[in-house]
Amino acid sequence: MRNGEDLEGFDGEASSTSMISGASSPYQPTTEPVSQRHGLGGLRCDLDYLRGALGKLKIAEVVLALIAFICIETIMECSPCEGLYFFEFVSCSAFVVTGALLLMFSLNLHTRIPQINWNLTDLVNTGLSTFFFFIASVVLAALNHKTGAEIAAVIFGFLAMIVYAVNIYLAVKKWRMNSRQQNSRQTSDYIRARTESREVDHHPEIQRLDA
Repeated sequence: MRNGEDLEGFDGEASSTSMISGASSPYQPTTEPVSQRHGLGGLRCDLDYLRGALGKLKIAEVVLALIAFICIETIMECSPCEGLYFFEFVSCSAFVVTGALLLMFSLNLHTRIPQINWNLTDLVNTGLSTFFFFIASVVLAALNHKTGAEIAAVIFGFLAMIVYAVNIYLAVKKWRMNSRQQNSRQTSDYIRARTESREVDHHPEIQRLDA
């Protein structure tokens, strides 16, 4: 009888000890929602990109393209209208495409689609926007009727062209620096591999030990 009572007392002490240790264990299941860990759908704003030169230029491009589009939309009468329609198409297209690329880069959405070369896509868009803004602004300046809206559209068109051109320069400069660093890294790896192979050839005992 005493043995049974001792066993029952031992079981009670073991269960209470396990409950205490389980309560004090640091490895408890968390009740924090998963959405709070990863933010809003896992999206995070890249402040470093927005504070950098390319990010600021991208914001300026979107703003200038929008202002140019608003200026051209306020014109009610035109004759001829081909230059106005072309400028409207260029400014609207630049605003939409550049705004989409700004969102992709600022929210790091481009990393989710690695199949697309986003730097090349941005460079092509910047080059085309520079060229077409220059053509559209020159045509509108030659065919305008000296109204305030047309003059403002031409001014903001040329400003947008200048900002796009600066963006091209910085993007090409950054691409060249990255390519040079990659080439230098590959060259250093090749030299290191050649040096190691020569050491093995001059010291065959190293190869024997490895074997």
